[in-house]
Amino acid sequence: MTKTIADEETKPLGYKYRWLILAVMLAAEIMDLIDATIINVGGPTLQKYLGASEIDLQWIIGGYTLALGSGLILGGRLGDRFGRRGMFLFGMIGFTLASLACSIAQTTEVLITFRFIQGFLGAMLLPQGFGLLKAVFPPKELGQAFGVFGPVFGLAGILGPVIGGGLIQADLFGLGWRAVFLVNVPIGIAAAAIAWKVIPKVAGDKSIKIDLLGALLVIASSALLIYPLIQGQKENWPTWTFVSVAVSIVGFVLFAFQQRWISKTKMAPLINPTILTKPAYTVGLLGMAFFFAAVTGFALIITLFLQLGQGFTSGEAGLGNIPIAVGFAIGAGLSGGFLADKFGKKVLQIGAVIELVGLVLLWLVLQNQTDFNFWLLVPGMVITGLGSGLIVAALFDIVLSAADDSEVGSASGVLTAVQSIASSLGVAVFGTVFFGQVKLGDITQGLQNSLWVSALLMVLFLAVTPFLPKQSAEQGH
Repeated sequence: MTKTIADEETKPLGYKYRWLILAVMLAAEIMDLIDATIINVGGPTLQKYLGASEIDLQWIIGGYTLALGSGLILGGRLGDRFGRRGMFLFGMIGFTLASLACSIAQTTEVLITFRFIQGFLGAMLLPQGFGLLKAVFPPKELGQAFGVFGPVFGLAGILGPVIGGGLIQADLFGLGWRAVFLVNVPIGIAAAAIAWKVIPKVAGDKSIKIDLLGALLVIASSALLIYPLIQGQKENWPTWTFVSVAVSIVGFVLFAFQQRWISKTKMAPLINPTILTKPAYTVGLLGMAFFFAAVTGFALIITLFLQLGQGFTSGEAGLGNIPIAVGFAIGAGLSGGFLADKFGKKVLQIGAVIELVGLVLLWLVLQNQTDFNFWLLVPGMVITGLGSGLIVAALFDIVLSAADDSEVGSASGVLTAVQSIASSLGVAVFGTVFFGQVKLGDITQGLQNSLWVSALLMVLFLAVTPFLPKQSAEQGH
């Protein structure tokens, strides 16, 4: 029997374009990671040219991760329903157009709106990668394919502020801050064109009914959590801000119960509700939230401090992140290379202690510094980055080991969503603490207070680590 093109396109294992498909998936992840951090160095420029307030800056940065995190679970289920190729192309083209729209925004309100749209389209794009790679890679190569993501993620996260600062300072063609969004356009066009050609056409499961109520619960609960933390400082923390946070927590609890109920009907739940019955996994979600809120908030405030407090240019502030990046790269390399395999969750605890040491060292340097000297901050920044790297290289695998094999897809989707929402939470909390002191004219105290918040979150992270699985899934087998 002669093979048809359709047969070749839907061949599940050893698909001939599998490595090119991997490259396209990596391009999508890089676009997301760079977009989440590249604007961190643009605060003063946005204030100058668009009149952005401190709260506007928090929405421009945190609004993206909020929309991304709250939409990720829905995006994964839509891929099941309508086909991953179609949803990937829709997300990639939409994300690219939204990036272009951000670059031509004339007001902060328009920019914030397009950042939300960009984040939501990213939520339609990113969840398709796992399923697409599973469909085209044979099992013996799948681990190798996923192993590429770690170094690429680390590099993209490191390069985001550096690229952003360089582009703003270079002011290419007079574009200024707009260039940081235009970076995605050529990457997105190339990735969409290649994806259109090489991703196999596999139909979705039309029998799946989308749980829109569950999706709305996640989106509404996320918004009710972040909105008062950003807007509350502007209105001097009225009663509604505390009510909103309380309602958001109730909303997340209702979502968990609603997913259990949905699983007993003909509709497909957004997540596998059995994962929420695993204590080690649910504690892991809490640990993920503490860690990523701390890391994201800390990275933002260091950058703002260098620019607003010490007069660094965008390019200089981007380069100022390099000590953290170097420490992060060393920590992630050591943890991913052998420490996580050897010590299991102990590497998370070691990393948390090291990060706390770095934060204390930074606080002491700032406490005793009369004339600012950036080089005195470098040891503390490197040590803090080292601790973060040790943790991040092992955290996902260790938390996921609490889930059964049949739950891993759903469990990983929830982890990614929590990571994004926690990052938005970090921007909101740290921004509130930092800008509260900026308004009083004491930027150094704003950074010191932020260090205390980061330390508290790391202590909370350390407190939950004893309840996590002892080792990753790979170690357990």
